[in-house]
Amino acid sequence: MNGRGLRVLVAEDEALSRKRLVRLLQEAGCSVVNTFADGKSALDWLRHRGEADVLFLDIHMPNVDGLALLKAFGDRIPVVLTTAHSEHAVEAFDAEAVDYLLKPVTASRLERALTRALARRGAAPADPAPAAPAGPLRYPVQAGGGIVLVDLAKTTHFEVDNEVVWAHAGGRLRTPWTALAEVEAAFPGSGLLRVHRHLLVRPEAVIGLKPAPGGRAIIRLLGGAEIEASRGGAPRLRERLGI
Repeated sequence: MNGRGLRVLVAEDEALSRKRLVRLLQEAGCSVVNTFADGKSALDWLRHRGEADVLFLDIHMPNVDGLALLKAFGDRIPVVLTTAHSEHAVEAFDAEAVDYLLKPVTASRLERALTRALARRGAAPADPAPAAPAGPLRYPVQAGGGIVLVDLAKTTHFEVDNEVVWAHAGGRLRTPWTALAEVEAAFPGSGLLRVHRHLLVRPEAVIGLKPAPGGRAIIRLLGGAEIEASRGGAPRLRERLGI
């Protein structure tokens, strides 16, 4: 199961939804560390208690809502938001949520969320780190009626658009992936960095950085392309670059 070894927190004010999500998480191989029926209880636990690997948050909760918790703790712990409504999706991803699940949550959709959470952390805690391959890291892209292999070292960044991942390596190239989490899972330990919900950058390709409104940043890449880092991604990139 994708969730093997993950320690999970669940904050959900609806008892039946909370019970169902806990059951699905346990069936997926997760360890549910604690559950909360309101936002304040989750907030207090996160401030004063131990660690966990993933936080599942209902958006609409008493006292403190899920979006407020995401903005407060999203840099510390991967967050998956759950809700019966879809209108907060853009705000959720802009605040760096790992995923956004609509209720009722299904086992297959939960599996995708856990895969993304594992990729955000770099690897499953229970598994040893994979050995680095002997040769160059490469990936397939579509070319005419077939495929060609592209070196990761020649790639500046990846972007996802309508469930298609595009690689930028001297051009915009279509890959077989449908989510950035799949790219992260394909190259563990490569240093690829999520700078926006739809952008994954290779830090070695960054040649410049300038501030943008709202705590964001404009990233200049080899070849002259410019992309924007979110307010959550910008400080992570600065830290990685040592600036």
